[in-house]
Amino acid sequence: MATLRASAEILGASKRLVVKIGSALLVDRNTGQLREDWLAGLAADVAEAKARGVDVILVSSGSIALGRNVLGLPKGDLPLEQSQAAAAVGQIRLARAYENVLAPLGLITAQVLVTLEDSNDRRRYLNSRATMGQLLSLGAIPIVNENDTVATDEIRFGDNDRLAAQVAVTTGADVLVLLSDVDGFYSANPSLDPTAKRFDYIEAITPEIEAMAGDPTSGLSKGGMKTKVMAAKTATGAGCAMVISEGSPLRPLKALLDGAKCTWFIAQVDPQTARKRWIAAMKPQGSLLVDAGAAQALARGKSLLPAGVTEVRGKFGRGDPVQILGPDGPLGCGLVRYTAAEAQLIKGLASDQFPDVLGYPARAALIHRDDMVL
Repeated sequence: MATLRASAEILGASKRLVVKIGSALLVDRNTGQLREDWLAGLAADVAEAKARGVDVILVSSGSIALGRNVLGLPKGDLPLEQSQAAAAVGQIRLARAYENVLAPLGLITAQVLVTLEDSNDRRRYLNSRATMGQLLSLGAIPIVNENDTVATDEIRFGDNDRLAAQVAVTTGADVLVLLSDVDGFYSANPSLDPTAKRFDYIEAITPEIEAMAGDPTSGLSKGGMKTKVMAAKTATGAGCAMVISEGSPLRPLKALLDGAKCTWFIAQVDPQTARKRWIAAMKPQGSLLVDAGAAQALARGKSLLPAGVTEVRGKFGRGDPVQILGPDGPLGCGLVRYTAAEAQLIKGLASDQFPDVLGYPARAALIHRDDMVL
């Protein structure tokens, strides 16, 4: 009953949900074919969540598994070039498969391909965050996968558990669901140790918990329990609760809500608070002076628009932290969406004047309220 209560309270109250789907759930390991009935069940779950007003993001493996079958490549590990070729073929089929099951339910799909560099580089990080936010605001379901067609070992996440956690952090999700081939986190590998104990809750990821994590067992999946614990550290540290549950039921999210066995990793703060702490800890690379009207707007929770900026100081790039100064002193700090040179050009201007000055359409906010701490 403990997991039923947690699932009902945490998952049921979620406003933004990231669901990670592994290859072993999506693709039949014997035939290499898509499990269409399972995908249809997941789509029904997504539609129900959307009907409750929940933003849903799917982080889906499967492109290489689908593509290798089409290309007739052997099972097992593939050389990098063959993996990339399989991904190129499989990505088309994977995106089409999601569209085929979601479109009849009135849902729009969007394919988003990322690499590790997109989260490590602050400019790319802000681009990803803005794009995902726009897709969600328009009601679309982003289908996220690592861009295996171009990613090399140096710029790879390497597994979709950690990718899903990073997506959850980037988008400010409050719940991350890892659909797995096991029904939670155990004190040892339950297939090898019959005395292994499953945890209902894990409130802190201690060295002892990390030591209990095992290795991958699936022939299609690259992620094992170690990567799931690493994902949990990333997610919970950013205020996002995470759950590991068995994904094999045809309605995996419904099964979770109905009380299926699982393990919840509990977040200690909410995503917005965690993000604000992260921004506040950064060293400003410059400053923006704003007028009294802008200061009052910021106090009401508005974003900082260039029209209210009177002076730009320092050298900073897009995505860098900058200090916000009002007529009476410091107001806060935030991640700026323009370089110092661009900010200098558009200070004091309305957004409809940006194209004439910059030569291209641009975002209205200089610092968005979600990227700001006052």
